[in-house]
Amino acid sequence: MKNCPTALLIFFIGFVSSSLFQVSVASIVSTGDFNKDFFLIWSPTHVNTSADGHARSLKLDQESGSGFASNQMFLFGQIDMQIKLVPGDSAGTVLAYYLTSDQPNRDEIDFEFLGNVSGQPYILQTNIFADGTDNREERIYLWFDPTKDFHTYSVLWNMHQIVLMVDMIPIRVYRNHADKGVAFPRWQPMSLKATLWNGDSWATRGGQDKIDWTKGPFIASFRNYKIDACVWKGNPRFCRAASPTNWWNQYSSSTLTSTQRRWFKWVRKYHMIYDYCQDNERFQNNLPRECSLLKY
Repeated sequence: MKNCPTALLIFFIGFVSSSLFQVSVASIVSTGDFNKDFFLIWSPTHVNTSADGHARSLKLDQESGSGFASNQMFLFGQIDMQIKLVPGDSAGTVLAYYLTSDQPNRDEIDFEFLGNVSGQPYILQTNIFADGTDNREERIYLWFDPTKDFHTYSVLWNMHQIVLMVDMIPIRVYRNHADKGVAFPRWQPMSLKATLWNGDSWATRGGQDKIDWTKGPFIASFRNYKIDACVWKGNPRFCRAASPTNWWNQYSSSTLTSTQRRWFKWVRKYHMIYDYCQDNERFQNNLPRECSLLKY
């Protein structure tokens, strides 16, 4: 009996160490090599990857679009990707960069870049699916030419909020109001995908501007991505834990900073062109519940 306290102490230390280890291995900082972190999901002949694996491009032509997806699935974290969009007359093309659970009642966090006629601003459409329900589109005009250089497009996803960012400027916030009956992506792990495809039935001016195939092939480029997220191991509690490894779950990431709020208001005031929360006609004056709740 004299050895019981010692045995219990050893058991407790072992249990804590094991738990911390499992939490730590659940998080990853990506390798930066597309060949190691992603696999091709569509038309390998239309995907080009640099010799060192640090850059990748997708091609769309009359034959096919193309795409890739992450090897791992994630539950919370931050993902950054530098992207240069299709240049010139890209009307009808859609570049999608998104997280998705690929389940019937799927969760999804979307960036969709809608091609344009030369000289017109690019439209960035975002959407969020929660428990299979979407209809949460927002659209902004980007305040720069996204075809001239690479820009960083990011998703911060945690138990408190989803923040979509362009060059670290928050353009959209979707808070966790599950306690008020609003669905929020918090249970299903998601993979990261990127696809380039023909969306000319709707993408540019509601489908009025079709793809001009004589201007193709259409190329979008990717580089310098960073995946700092909780890798799905089958147990959500490791991804929900607030720890130095799971930094995104800490209080500092639970809401926008004062500087981020100023930028967010600037985007919405000067660059937003559609907000589902202002579309009373679409929802017959019965807007989704989150539209009346705080955004941050």
